[in-house]
Amino acid sequence: MKSSYIILLSLCLLLNTTVIFSKDKKSLPVIEVKTPKRPSNQTDVIQLRCDPLPTVRVGFIGLGMRGPGAVERMTHIPGVEIVALCDVKEQNVKKVNTMLEKRGIPKAKEFYGDTAVWRKVTALPDIDLIYVATDWINHAIIGKQAMKDGKHVAIEVPAAMTLNEIWDLINISEQTRKHCMQLENCVYDFFELTTLNMVQQGLLGEIIHGEGAYIHGLQPYWDKYWENWRMDYNEKHRGDVYPTHGIGPVCQAMNIHRGDKLNFLVSVDTKAIGNPAYIKEKTGRTVENFRNGDHTTTLIRTENGKTILIEHDVTSPRPYNRMYQLTGTKGFANKYPSEGYALDAGEIDSEVAANHEKLTAHSFMPQDVKKALMEKYKHPIVKEIEETAKTVGGHGGMDYIMDYRLIYCLQKGLPLDMDVYDLAEWCCLIPLTELSLDNNSAPVKIPDFTRGAWNKLNGLQFAE
Repeated sequence: MKSSYIILLSLCLLLNTTVIFSKDKKSLPVIEVKTPKRPSNQTDVIQLRCDPLPTVRVGFIGLGMRGPGAVERMTHIPGVEIVALCDVKEQNVKKVNTMLEKRGIPKAKEFYGDTAVWRKVTALPDIDLIYVATDWINHAIIGKQAMKDGKHVAIEVPAAMTLNEIWDLINISEQTRKHCMQLENCVYDFFELTTLNMVQQGLLGEIIHGEGAYIHGLQPYWDKYWENWRMDYNEKHRGDVYPTHGIGPVCQAMNIHRGDKLNFLVSVDTKAIGNPAYIKEKTGRTVENFRNGDHTTTLIRTENGKTILIEHDVTSPRPYNRMYQLTGTKGFANKYPSEGYALDAGEIDSEVAANHEKLTAHSFMPQDVKKALMEKYKHPIVKEIEETAKTVGGHGGMDYIMDYRLIYCLQKGLPLDMDVYDLAEWCCLIPLTELSLDNNSAPVKIPDFTRGAWNKLNGLQFAE
């Protein structure tokens, strides 16, 4: 037993963590990750406001799977100027510029040819926002430099893969007073936004438990990732490596760092079967030590005594599922696999309930009642741009809402809907679940990335 603790201590020193043992020293240790002290010359960026940008000049870096759609969506938002397009592959840049030309929009400056060419884009003086849609490993690297070069930055998910990257993004955002937002589109899905409005109106009571997931068999997509970067990451790392779609909407409903905070997590996983078999089938290569299990489950507890369950599975033959589930003291919301609400009968007014006198929280409400309820509690953001969002598209429209809100807030000089601390809290599951799993599912303390500012705000409110 003594040797196990010595090994654990050595590992934690390498990972810049400390270990706090229980009093009896017989149970598993609690692993505490160090929180670096905030430098004296910087303050938090809670509710950060910057000078309004009536025209937002954008440079796009990464035009593989996600970038082209982002450029196309931006062409539908008034007050956006597309200045630069950047990718390793020349054909990707040319293809997107051709799209702009066909739409009657001036062609953007082109950058391509190697993995360092993006540095020329962040240095351009005529750009306000850098939009990053590269492979995961380069997300934080580009984001940090963009802010140092005086640009706001929006980074595809996950925006950071390590604790060092997370703290660097926080510190640079605080130092430069530039926005650093993670492009988490799932918080803008219509069901999630409507449910968030219900929560904020008190319809579900106090939210005490939430669930989220990314369950999506990626077999049709693995060969589309440039130089196999996504499979390689799963082969070399263990844990929930793609947590933000699942945890983001739940954290918003629970007001994380707006009156509550994440305290600790425990993670378990299955053995790895599916992805090694896929590699063997496609390449003939046998992988002896594939790190990431087929299914990872993580349980989190908050400061206010709430719990969150997050799952990750990209290989099992299961229907797509982001889980999104909220349990409140007065009601319940669920999106996958069956979308519905269950409420105490007293929480549904007669206008919505119509002629349904036997409503019960023991089952989902009838579809006509649900439809009326969602119409009544439709989020103000959805009311404003729902028709346009569904026309432009992007995962049914939520991508357009995400981009629209980003540009709207920059144009008006308003705080963004998601800040750098959201980025940190949602991405930290990547390194912290790996730390838990590599230590026999030991509990890991989650840092307060706001460094004391987690309860400055009383609930999440989008700027209007």
